[in-house]
Amino acid sequence: MQKWVLIVGSTSGIATALAHQFARNGHSLLLTARDTEELQIQANDLRVRYNATVQTLEYNAAPDGKVNRDNDTRFWEDCLKTCGGQLYGAVLCHGIMPSQAELVADFELFRRMVEVNYLSQISLLELAAAHFTNDAPTAKRRGFIAVTGSVAGDRGRQGNHLYGSTKAALDVYLQGLRQRLYRHHVSVTTIKPGPIDTAMTFGMDKLPLLAPPENAARDIYRGIRRGQDVVYTPLPWRIILPIVKLIPEMLWKRMDV
Repeated sequence: MQKWVLIVGSTSGIATALAHQFARNGHSLLLTARDTEELQIQANDLRVRYNATVQTLEYNAAPDGKVNRDNDTRFWEDCLKTCGGQLYGAVLCHGIMPSQAELVADFELFRRMVEVNYLSQISLLELAAAHFTNDAPTAKRRGFIAVTGSVAGDRGRQGNHLYGSTKAALDVYLQGLRQRLYRHHVSVTTIKPGPIDTAMTFGMDKLPLLAPPENAARDIYRGIRRGQDVVYTPLPWRIILPIVKLIPEMLWKRMDV
């Protein structure tokens, strides 16, 4: 039986590197994104490099700036049809990250970010949850879900708290989903990357521990294979963030970070 893995937003820097990890290890891939031309280039590259089975579908998380549940349902049905219902895992990597200044100045941009970074994720994750739990009560489904969050969601910071708030909300949702799917033998992994050297972070100054996407992808793939609840990448964030979260609010609000 083929182990199909769906990657949503597969043309992003981390997702592209992660697709190589899955293809290298024998998984069949269903890649989805808005840019169909880039999708085909990515799929052909994976087929040539790894002799992988790769299919593609177009997906726009927020057409006209808003999530469309009917579109998401049709998209999910197309995904299952493409892989013959044998979907073993789903990885959500899509999202946008405007600057804090842009978001403060443009509420409609902020609304679109909420739609893409939170509402579209929930829409697809609820469809994924239904897929992984639709067997008879005694059946053991087994599979995984992994979602890209961010270290920015661990604590509100003046420089990016609007973006970080969408990741914080997603983090709480995933905690509940993880508990809900545990009895169905489905792991739910929250991916928390720090700044990664991709198009999303290009031109940004003073990014700590900036890491190449290939390194992040290795950490993420290893975490998914192990069924980890949370994967911080690069590894130092796993130590730094718990310390940051312990700083009292009285002190935190005075810090220039």
